[in-house]
Amino acid sequence: MRLRPVCAFIFLAGTLPLSATAQPGPVTGFSFLRVAPSARAAALGGSLSSVCCEDLGAFFYNPALLSTSVDQLLSVSYLNHLHDLSAGFAAYSRDIGTYGTAAAGLRFFSYGQLERADEAGNRTGTFSASDIVLTLGGGRAYQDNVRYGASIHLVYTGIDQYRATALLVDVGMAYHDSARRLTASASINGAGMVLRSLGSVADEVPLDIRVSVAKGLRYVPLFVTLTAYNLHDLDAPFEGSTADRIAQQMIVGLEFNVVAAFTLRAGYNHRQHQNLSSGSRLDIAGAGMGFGLRVRRFALDYAYSSWSFAGLHQFTVSARL
Repeated sequence: MRLRPVCAFIFLAGTLPLSATAQPGPVTGFSFLRVAPSARAAALGGSLSSVCCEDLGAFFYNPALLSTSVDQLLSVSYLNHLHDLSAGFAAYSRDIGTYGTAAAGLRFFSYGQLERADEAGNRTGTFSASDIVLTLGGGRAYQDNVRYGASIHLVYTGIDQYRATALLVDVGMAYHDSARRLTASASINGAGMVLRSLGSVADEVPLDIRVSVAKGLRYVPLFVTLTAYNLHDLDAPFEGSTADRIAQQMIVGLEFNVVAAFTLRAGYNHRQHQNLSSGSRLDIAGAGMGFGLRVRRFALDYAYSSWSFAGLHQFTVSARL
């Protein structure tokens, strides 16, 4: 298999996770890092950066959100993607006293078995492709309401005999006021270096600078989350109104606590809608929805993400060990 078909596949495989998680950026060998790491994140459209203290999936967005509330929590997630594509996520956290809260995570994305063909179109067998990320991180209190954290990611991508690796870091801060039901956070994600690229052209790191706010309403059991992302690329060329430009950098999410153990969720990303919409009046591309169920030490979360012509299903199971 020559390099040109490989590059075409990289473009296709990178675009799918990119659109699925509503995070723009250049298509690289590491675009799969933008896949939502939990069903809750997917249901909120990726606006999990300020959901504090009880969801381990937030650790992949901002390590400052790690706290004692996720001590000894194990979270496992599965995403049923299009065709034979699938993704899985696992994370475990542990409180380590005065040093803060530490967590480890593993993510994988599998593209299934792909047919190999020469330049004339003759099939010559099959090959596989997959991505794996190992993450280690921690968060620590600075003051009563302020936390900071950092994490490091070892990233591996393999397509047939081609390999790519990268070493990336996330750093973040978070402010949480439980009395006001308010959380605000800021993070730099995916900064680092590419150790090895898939082809002769160097891959880019999936850098993302984001700021997020979550606020619970006073008289209604509703949380509203708002995330501004890709803030490092505000000077990029753009055709359209200023309002449309702002909308394409925002994700909005809603969580409604029906009862203490059951939550309904919804999220929307305008950029994803524009990228995936078929033009139908009833097209809900860019929307996510789902629910969360808590029973004692266990939790089950589900998300449906609309791709206009299809939908993605994601499940997360969490348990306190």
